[in-house]
Amino acid sequence: MRLLAAGDDSGVLHARGSVDGTPAVAFATDATRMGGAVGVRGCRRIVEAIDLAVRERVPVVGVWHSGGARLDEGMAALDAAGQVFAATVRASGRIPQVSVLLGPTAGSAAYASALTDIVITSTGGATHAAHLITDDDATAVAESRRTVRMLGHPGRLTPADVRPGSTLGRPLDSLLPVGTDQAYDVRPLIRALLDGDGLELHASWAPNVVTTLGRFAGRTVGVVANNPDHLDGCLDADGAEKAARFVRMCDALALPLIVLVDTPGYLSGQGREPDGVVVSGVQLLHAFAEAVVPRVTLLTRRAYGGAYLAMNSTALGASAVFAWPGTKLAVHDPAEAVPILHHRRIAAAPPDERDALHERLARDQVEKPDGLVDAVIRPEETRRRIAEALAAAPPARGAHGNIPL
Repeated sequence: MRLLAAGDDSGVLHARGSVDGTPAVAFATDATRMGGAVGVRGCRRIVEAIDLAVRERVPVVGVWHSGGARLDEGMAALDAAGQVFAATVRASGRIPQVSVLLGPTAGSAAYASALTDIVITSTGGATHAAHLITDDDATAVAESRRTVRMLGHPGRLTPADVRPGSTLGRPLDSLLPVGTDQAYDVRPLIRALLDGDGLELHASWAPNVVTTLGRFAGRTVGVVANNPDHLDGCLDADGAEKAARFVRMCDALALPLIVLVDTPGYLSGQGREPDGVVVSGVQLLHAFAEAVVPRVTLLTRRAYGGAYLAMNSTALGASAVFAWPGTKLAVHDPAEAVPILHHRRIAAAPPDERDALHERLARDQVEKPDGLVDAVIRPEETRRRIAEALAAAPPARGAHGNIPL
Protein backbone atom coordinates (compact mmCIF):
# COMPACT_ATOMS: atom_id res chain seq x y z
CA MET A 1 0.00 0.00 0.00
CA ARG A 2 1.24 3.49 -0.84
CA LEU A 3 -0.27 6.57 0.81
CA LEU A 4 -1.10 9.26 -1.72
CA ALA A 5 -0.87 12.11 0.81
CA ALA A 6 -0.39 12.47 4.54
CA GLY A 7 0.63 14.87 7.24
CA ASP A 8 -2.21 17.42 7.31
CA ASP A 9 -5.37 17.85 9.36
CA SER A 10 -7.85 16.89 6.64
CA GLY A 11 -8.87 13.84 8.67
CA VAL A 12 -8.77 11.58 5.59
CA LEU A 13 -6.06 9.25 4.32
CA HIS A 14 -6.10 7.68 0.86
CA ALA A 15 -3.84 5.09 -0.72
CA ARG A 16 -3.20 2.90 -3.74
CA GLY A 17 -2.34 -0.76 -3.22
CA SER A 18 -3.60 -4.31 -3.69
CA VAL A 19 -5.65 -6.96 -1.90
CA ASP A 20 -3.99 -10.33 -2.38
CA GLY A 21 -2.83 -9.21 -5.80
CA THR A 22 -6.05 -7.41 -6.78
CA PRO A 23 -5.30 -3.69 -7.36
CA ALA A 24 -7.47 -1.29 -5.37
CA VAL A 25 -7.70 2.25 -4.01
CA ALA A 26 -8.77 2.98 -0.44
CA PHE A 27 -9.55 5.98 1.74
CA ALA A 28 -10.32 6.24 5.44
CA THR A 29 -11.62 8.88 7.83
CA ASP A 30 -9.56 9.43 10.97
CA ALA A 31 -11.79 9.10 14.04
CA THR A 32 -9.05 10.58 16.24
CA ARG A 33 -9.46 13.96 14.52
CA MET A 34 -12.72 15.71 15.36
CA GLY A 35 -14.52 12.37 15.59
CA GLY A 36 -13.80 11.66 11.94
CA ALA A 37 -15.75 14.69 10.75
CA VAL A 38 -14.85 15.60 7.17
CA GLY A 39 -14.32 19.09 5.79
CA VAL A 40 -13.38 20.56 2.44
CA ARG A 41 -9.88 19.11 2.26
CA GLY A 42 -11.01 15.69 3.47
CA CYS A 43 -13.79 15.56 0.89
CA ARG A 44 -11.29 16.54 -1.77
CA ARG A 45 -9.16 13.56 -0.74
CA ILE A 46 -12.13 11.21 -1.06
CA VAL A 47 -13.03 12.56 -4.51
CA GLU A 48 -9.42 12.14 -5.61
CA ALA A 49 -9.46 8.50 -4.44
CA ILE A 50 -12.72 7.71 -6.25
CA ASP A 51 -11.63 9.43 -9.47
CA LEU A 52 -8.27 7.61 -9.36
CA ALA A 53 -10.04 4.26 -9.00
CA VAL A 54 -12.25 5.08 -11.99
CA ARG A 55 -9.23 6.01 -14.12
CA GLU A 56 -7.44 2.82 -13.19
CA ARG A 57 -10.62 0.68 -13.38
CA VAL A 58 -10.09 -0.82 -9.92
CA PRO A 59 -12.31 -1.15 -6.83
CA VAL A 60 -12.39 1.64 -4.27
CA VAL A 61 -12.89 0.95 -0.56
CA GLY A 62 -14.00 3.62 1.90
CA VAL A 63 -13.39 3.04 5.62
CA TRP A 64 -15.76 5.18 7.66
CA HIS A 65 -15.97 6.32 11.28
CA SER A 66 -17.31 9.83 11.02
CA GLY A 67 -19.76 12.27 12.47
CA GLY A 68 -20.34 13.80 9.03
CA ALA A 69 -19.44 17.28 7.80
CA ARG A 70 -17.27 19.60 9.91
CA LEU A 71 -19.56 22.13 11.48
CA ASP A 72 -16.86 24.77 11.84
CA GLU A 73 -16.46 24.92 8.05
CA GLY A 74 -20.13 25.68 7.54
CA MET A 75 -21.75 25.44 4.12
CA ALA A 76 -18.38 24.92 2.42
CA ALA A 77 -18.11 21.54 4.11
CA LEU A 78 -21.65 20.67 3.09
CA ASP A 79 -20.94 21.61 -0.52
CA ALA A 80 -17.79 19.48 -0.43
CA ALA A 81 -19.83 16.54 0.84
CA GLY A 82 -22.11 16.99 -2.17
CA GLN A 83 -19.05 16.67 -4.40
CA VAL A 84 -18.29 13.32 -2.75
CA PHE A 85 -21.85 12.20 -3.52
CA ALA A 86 -21.44 13.29 -7.15
CA ALA A 87 -18.13 11.44 -7.51
CA THR A 88 -19.66 8.29 -6.05
CA VAL A 89 -22.57 8.44 -8.49
CA ARG A 90 -20.20 9.09 -11.43
CA ALA A 91 -18.32 5.94 -10.47
CA SER A 92 -21.48 3.88 -9.94
CA GLY A 93 -21.61 0.96 -12.33
CA ARG A 94 -18.13 1.68 -13.64
CA ILE A 95 -16.08 0.26 -10.74
CA PRO A 96 -16.96 -1.70 -7.58
CA GLN A 97 -17.40 0.59 -4.56
CA VAL A 98 -17.23 -0.89 -1.06
CA SER A 99 -17.84 0.88 2.26
CA VAL A 100 -16.67 -0.43 5.63
CA LEU A 101 -18.27 1.17 8.70
CA LEU A 102 -16.04 0.68 11.76
CA GLY A 103 -17.82 3.08 14.08
CA PRO A 104 -20.67 5.60 14.20
CA THR A 105 -21.27 7.01 10.72
CA ALA A 106 -23.67 9.93 10.56
CA GLY A 107 -24.79 12.79 8.35
CA SER A 108 -23.03 13.16 5.03
CA ALA A 109 -20.79 10.16 5.83
CA ALA A 110 -23.84 7.93 6.14
CA TYR A 111 -25.20 9.11 2.79
CA ALA A 112 -21.82 8.74 1.08
CA SER A 113 -21.41 5.15 2.23
CA ALA A 114 -25.01 4.21 1.45
CA LEU A 115 -24.49 5.29 -2.16
CA THR A 116 -21.89 2.56 -2.72
CA ASP A 117 -22.41 -0.97 -4.02
CA ILE A 118 -21.61 -2.95 -0.85
CA VAL A 119 -21.85 -1.68 2.73
CA ILE A 120 -20.16 -3.72 5.48
CA THR A 121 -20.53 -2.77 9.13
CA SER A 122 -19.40 -4.05 12.51
CA THR A 123 -21.71 -1.66 14.36
CA GLY A 124 -25.13 -3.07 13.51
CA GLY A 125 -27.56 -0.60 12.07
CA ALA A 126 -30.41 -0.71 9.59
CA THR A 127 -30.51 -3.96 7.67
CA HIS A 128 -31.71 -2.09 4.58
CA ALA A 129 -28.46 -0.09 4.37
CA ALA A 130 -25.91 -2.72 5.44
CA HIS A 131 -25.29 -5.64 3.12
CA LEU A 132 -23.09 -7.44 5.65
CA ILE A 133 -23.19 -7.05 9.44
CA THR A 134 -20.22 -8.58 11.27
CA ASP A 135 -19.40 -9.14 14.93
CA ASP A 136 -16.22 -7.07 15.03
CA ASP A 137 -13.97 -4.74 13.07
CA ALA A 138 -11.48 -7.44 12.09
CA THR A 139 -14.22 -9.53 10.47
CA ALA A 140 -15.62 -6.49 8.69
CA VAL A 141 -12.21 -5.73 7.19
CA ALA A 142 -11.73 -9.39 6.21
CA GLU A 143 -15.11 -9.42 4.47
CA SER A 144 -14.25 -6.21 2.63
CA ARG A 145 -11.06 -7.85 1.36
CA ARG A 146 -13.01 -10.89 0.20
CA THR A 147 -15.48 -8.60 -1.56
CA VAL A 148 -12.68 -6.72 -3.33
CA ARG A 149 -11.13 -9.98 -4.53
CA MET A 150 -14.48 -11.22 -5.79
CA LEU A 151 -15.47 -8.01 -7.59
CA GLY A 152 -12.05 -6.74 -8.60
CA HIS A 153 -10.82 -10.08 -9.93
CA PRO A 154 -13.94 -11.79 -11.33
CA GLY A 155 -12.05 -14.56 -13.15
CA ARG A 156 -13.04 -16.42 -16.30
CA LEU A 157 -15.89 -18.83 -16.95
CA THR A 158 -14.47 -22.30 -17.65
CA PRO A 159 -17.31 -24.82 -18.23
CA ALA A 160 -14.84 -27.60 -19.06
CA ASP A 161 -13.55 -27.50 -15.49
CA VAL A 162 -16.97 -27.85 -13.85
CA ARG A 163 -17.27 -30.85 -11.60
CA PRO A 164 -20.49 -32.82 -12.21
CA GLY A 165 -23.22 -32.97 -9.61
CA SER A 166 -22.96 -31.14 -6.32
CA THR A 167 -19.90 -29.52 -4.78
CA LEU A 168 -21.15 -30.68 -1.35
CA GLY A 169 -20.95 -34.37 -2.19
CA ARG A 170 -24.73 -34.85 -2.00
CA PRO A 171 -27.11 -35.04 -4.97
CA LEU A 172 -28.60 -31.62 -5.65
CA ASP A 173 -32.19 -32.86 -5.58
CA SER A 174 -31.61 -34.41 -2.14
CA LEU A 175 -31.39 -30.87 -0.77
CA LEU A 176 -35.10 -30.34 -1.52
CA PRO A 177 -38.03 -32.06 0.23
CA VAL A 178 -40.13 -34.52 -1.75
CA GLY A 179 -43.43 -32.64 -1.54
CA THR A 180 -44.09 -29.22 -3.02
CA ASP A 181 -45.78 -28.01 0.16
CA GLN A 182 -42.80 -28.50 2.50
CA ALA A 183 -40.48 -25.69 3.50
CA TYR A 184 -36.70 -25.85 3.12
CA ASP A 185 -33.73 -23.52 3.24
CA VAL A 186 -32.36 -22.78 -0.23
CA ARG A 187 -28.88 -21.81 1.04
CA PRO A 188 -27.48 -25.39 0.97
CA LEU A 189 -28.57 -25.67 -2.66
CA ILE A 190 -26.75 -22.42 -3.48
CA ARG A 191 -23.61 -23.69 -1.75
CA ALA A 192 -23.87 -26.97 -3.66
CA LEU A 193 -24.01 -25.11 -6.98
CA LEU A 194 -21.17 -22.67 -6.32
CA ASP A 195 -17.49 -23.58 -6.43
CA GLY A 196 -17.10 -22.62 -2.76
CA ASP A 197 -18.63 -20.50 -0.02
CA GLY A 198 -20.48 -17.48 -1.31
CA LEU A 199 -20.99 -14.02 0.15
CA GLU A 200 -24.65 -13.59 1.09
CA LEU A 201 -25.85 -9.99 1.08
CA HIS A 202 -28.74 -8.60 3.17
CA ALA A 203 -29.09 -11.96 4.94
CA SER A 204 -31.35 -10.59 7.69
CA TRP A 205 -33.58 -8.49 5.43
CA ALA A 206 -36.33 -10.10 3.31
CA PRO A 207 -35.09 -13.68 3.93
CA ASN A 208 -37.70 -15.06 1.51
CA VAL A 209 -35.20 -14.05 -1.19
CA VAL A 210 -31.49 -14.95 -0.99
CA THR A 211 -28.91 -12.85 -2.86
CA THR A 212 -25.35 -14.19 -2.96
CA LEU A 213 -22.07 -13.40 -4.69
CA GLY A 214 -19.84 -16.40 -5.38
CA ARG A 215 -17.57 -18.22 -7.77
CA PHE A 216 -19.14 -20.53 -10.32
CA ALA A 217 -17.05 -22.39 -12.90
CA GLY A 218 -14.18 -20.07 -11.96
CA ARG A 219 -16.16 -16.84 -12.50
CA THR A 220 -17.74 -14.44 -10.02
CA VAL A 221 -21.53 -14.59 -10.43
CA GLY A 222 -24.61 -13.36 -8.63
CA VAL A 223 -27.25 -15.82 -7.39
CA VAL A 224 -30.88 -14.82 -6.76
CA ALA A 225 -33.09 -17.47 -5.18
CA ASN A 226 -36.54 -17.84 -3.70
CA ASN A 227 -36.27 -19.27 -0.19
CA PRO A 228 -39.25 -21.48 0.74
CA ASP A 229 -38.05 -21.45 4.36
CA HIS A 230 -39.62 -17.98 4.66
CA LEU A 231 -43.10 -17.01 3.43
CA ASP A 232 -43.07 -20.28 1.45
CA GLY A 233 -40.81 -18.56 -1.09
CA CYS A 234 -43.43 -15.97 -2.04
CA LEU A 235 -42.25 -12.65 -3.39
CA ASP A 236 -43.29 -9.65 -1.30
CA ALA A 237 -42.40 -5.96 -1.52
CA ASP A 238 -39.14 -6.25 0.43
CA GLY A 239 -38.03 -9.41 -1.35
CA ALA A 240 -38.70 -7.96 -4.80
CA GLU A 241 -36.85 -4.74 -3.95
CA LYS A 242 -33.91 -6.66 -2.51
CA ALA A 243 -33.66 -8.82 -5.62
CA ALA A 244 -34.05 -5.84 -7.98
CA ARG A 245 -31.18 -3.92 -6.44
CA PHE A 246 -28.94 -6.99 -6.55
CA VAL A 247 -29.79 -7.71 -10.19
CA ARG A 248 -29.02 -4.12 -11.19
CA MET A 249 -25.71 -4.20 -9.33
CA CYS A 250 -24.66 -7.43 -11.04
CA ASP A 251 -25.70 -6.06 -14.43
CA ALA A 252 -23.78 -2.81 -13.84
CA LEU A 253 -20.65 -4.71 -12.78
CA ALA A 254 -20.85 -7.32 -15.58
CA LEU A 255 -21.54 -10.26 -13.24
CA PRO A 256 -23.52 -13.15 -14.80
CA LEU A 257 -26.64 -14.21 -12.90
CA ILE A 258 -27.98 -17.58 -11.80
CA VAL A 259 -31.64 -17.51 -10.71
CA LEU A 260 -33.18 -20.34 -8.66
CA VAL A 261 -36.98 -20.37 -8.75
CA ASP A 262 -39.31 -22.12 -6.33
CA THR A 263 -42.23 -19.82 -5.63
CA PRO A 264 -46.03 -20.03 -5.35
CA GLY A 265 -46.35 -16.40 -6.49
CA TYR A 266 -46.54 -12.94 -5.02
CA LEU A 267 -47.66 -12.59 -1.42
CA SER A 268 -51.19 -11.30 -1.70
CA GLY A 269 -54.14 -10.75 0.54
CA GLN A 270 -55.89 -8.03 2.47
CA GLY A 271 -53.56 -5.25 3.60
CA ARG A 272 -50.71 -6.18 1.28
CA GLU A 273 -51.12 -3.34 -1.22
CA PRO A 274 -49.88 -0.67 1.23
CA ASP A 275 -46.64 -2.62 1.49
CA GLY A 276 -45.86 -1.57 -2.06
CA VAL A 277 -45.80 -5.05 -3.58
CA VAL A 278 -46.82 -3.67 -6.98
CA VAL A 279 -44.19 -0.92 -6.99
CA SER A 280 -41.43 -3.25 -5.81
CA GLY A 281 -42.64 -6.00 -8.12
CA VAL A 282 -42.24 -3.82 -11.17
CA GLN A 283 -38.76 -2.84 -9.98
CA LEU A 284 -37.79 -6.51 -10.23
CA LEU A 285 -39.48 -6.89 -13.60
CA HIS A 286 -37.65 -3.83 -14.87
CA ALA A 287 -34.30 -4.98 -13.46
CA PHE A 288 -34.40 -8.36 -15.19
CA ALA A 289 -35.89 -7.06 -18.45
CA GLU A 290 -33.19 -4.37 -18.62
CA ALA A 291 -30.28 -6.66 -17.70
CA VAL A 292 -27.86 -7.59 -20.49
CA VAL A 293 -25.45 -9.86 -18.61
CA PRO A 294 -25.72 -13.61 -19.21
CA ARG A 295 -28.44 -14.91 -16.88
CA VAL A 296 -29.72 -18.45 -16.50
CA THR A 297 -32.80 -19.57 -14.58
CA LEU A 298 -33.37 -22.96 -12.94
CA LEU A 299 -36.91 -23.97 -11.93
CA THR A 300 -36.67 -26.57 -9.16
CA ARG A 301 -40.21 -27.30 -7.85
CA ARG A 302 -42.85 -24.61 -8.49
CA ALA A 303 -43.16 -21.49 -10.61
CA TYR A 304 -46.55 -19.88 -10.32
CA GLY A 305 -48.10 -16.65 -11.52
CA GLY A 306 -46.47 -13.26 -11.80
CA ALA A 307 -43.55 -14.32 -9.63
CA TYR A 308 -42.62 -16.87 -12.32
CA LEU A 309 -42.41 -14.05 -14.85
CA ALA A 310 -40.51 -11.72 -12.53
CA MET A 311 -37.81 -14.28 -11.67
CA ASN A 312 -35.91 -13.99 -14.96
CA SER A 313 -38.34 -15.77 -17.25
CA THR A 314 -37.84 -16.35 -20.96
CA ALA A 315 -40.22 -13.47 -21.63
CA LEU A 316 -37.85 -11.08 -19.81
CA GLY A 317 -34.85 -12.17 -21.87
CA ALA A 318 -33.23 -14.94 -19.85
CA SER A 319 -30.24 -16.47 -21.64
CA ALA A 320 -31.65 -19.92 -20.82
CA VAL A 321 -34.34 -21.40 -18.59
CA PHE A 322 -33.98 -24.95 -17.29
CA ALA A 323 -36.28 -27.06 -15.12
CA TRP A 324 -35.83 -30.17 -13.06
CA PRO A 325 -38.17 -33.11 -13.75
CA GLY A 326 -41.46 -32.77 -11.90
CA THR A 327 -41.40 -28.97 -11.80
CA LYS A 328 -44.89 -27.50 -11.82
CA LEU A 329 -45.93 -24.34 -13.63
CA ALA A 330 -49.28 -22.60 -13.27
CA VAL A 331 -50.88 -19.23 -13.88
CA HIS A 332 -51.94 -19.13 -10.22
CA ASP A 333 -51.36 -21.26 -7.15
CA PRO A 334 -53.58 -24.25 -8.06
CA ALA A 335 -55.00 -24.60 -4.56
CA GLU A 336 -56.18 -20.97 -4.67
CA ALA A 337 -57.30 -21.05 -8.29
CA VAL A 338 -59.74 -23.95 -7.94
CA PRO A 339 -62.31 -22.21 -5.67
CA ILE A 340 -62.34 -19.29 -8.11
CA LEU A 341 -62.71 -21.32 -11.29
CA HIS A 342 -64.87 -24.18 -10.00
CA HIS A 343 -66.82 -22.87 -7.02
CA ARG A 344 -70.19 -24.00 -8.40
CA ARG A 345 -68.92 -27.48 -9.21
CA ILE A 346 -67.42 -27.90 -5.76
CA ALA A 347 -70.53 -26.56 -4.07
CA ALA A 348 -72.68 -29.04 -6.02
CA ALA A 349 -70.56 -32.03 -5.03
CA PRO A 350 -71.47 -34.12 -1.96
CA PRO A 351 -69.66 -32.75 1.12
CA ASP A 352 -67.61 -35.92 1.61
CA GLU A 353 -66.29 -35.71 -1.97
CA ARG A 354 -65.33 -32.03 -2.08
CA ASP A 355 -61.76 -32.40 -0.79
CA ALA A 356 -60.92 -35.08 -3.33
CA LEU A 357 -62.55 -33.05 -6.11
CA HIS A 358 -60.61 -29.97 -5.08
CA GLU A 359 -57.33 -31.91 -5.15
CA ARG A 360 -58.09 -33.38 -8.58
CA LEU A 361 -59.05 -30.00 -10.05
CA ALA A 362 -55.91 -28.44 -8.56
CA ARG A 363 -53.77 -31.05 -10.33
CA ASP A 364 -55.49 -30.12 -13.60
CA GLN A 365 -54.34 -26.50 -13.17
CA VAL A 366 -50.67 -27.50 -13.19
CA GLU A 367 -48.72 -27.43 -16.45
CA LYS A 368 -45.53 -29.35 -17.07
CA PRO A 369 -42.48 -27.32 -18.08
CA ASP A 370 -42.11 -29.14 -21.41
CA GLY A 371 -42.24 -26.55 -24.20
CA LEU A 372 -42.19 -23.66 -21.71
CA VAL A 373 -38.48 -23.87 -20.91
CA ASP A 374 -35.33 -24.46 -22.94
CA ALA A 375 -34.78 -27.91 -21.46
CA VAL A 376 -35.80 -30.23 -18.66
CA ILE A 377 -32.50 -31.37 -17.15
CA ARG A 378 -31.41 -33.92 -14.57
CA PRO A 379 -30.15 -32.48 -11.28
CA GLU A 380 -26.74 -34.09 -11.71
CA GLU A 381 -26.11 -32.20 -14.97
CA THR A 382 -27.26 -28.84 -13.59
CA ARG A 383 -23.85 -27.25 -12.97
CA ARG A 384 -22.53 -28.19 -16.39
CA ARG A 385 -25.64 -27.04 -18.26
CA ILE A 386 -25.74 -23.70 -16.44
CA ALA A 387 -22.02 -23.14 -17.06
CA GLU A 388 -22.41 -23.92 -20.77
CA ALA A 389 -25.41 -21.62 -21.08
CA LEU A 390 -23.62 -18.74 -19.36
CA ALA A 391 -20.56 -19.25 -21.55
CA ALA A 392 -22.67 -19.36 -24.73
CA ALA A 393 -24.34 -16.02 -23.99
CA PRO A 394 -22.47 -12.96 -25.29
CA PRO A 395 -20.66 -11.11 -22.48
CA ALA A 396 -22.17 -7.72 -21.78
CA ARG A 397 -22.41 -5.00 -19.15
CA GLY A 398 -25.36 -2.82 -18.29
CA ALA A 399 -24.98 0.82 -19.30
CA HIS A 400 -26.38 2.19 -16.05
CA GLY A 401 -25.39 3.01 -12.51
CA ASN A 402 -26.35 1.11 -9.38
CA ILE A 403 -29.01 3.24 -7.73
CA PRO A 404 -29.73 2.07 -4.15
CA LEU A 405 -33.35 1.00 -4.54
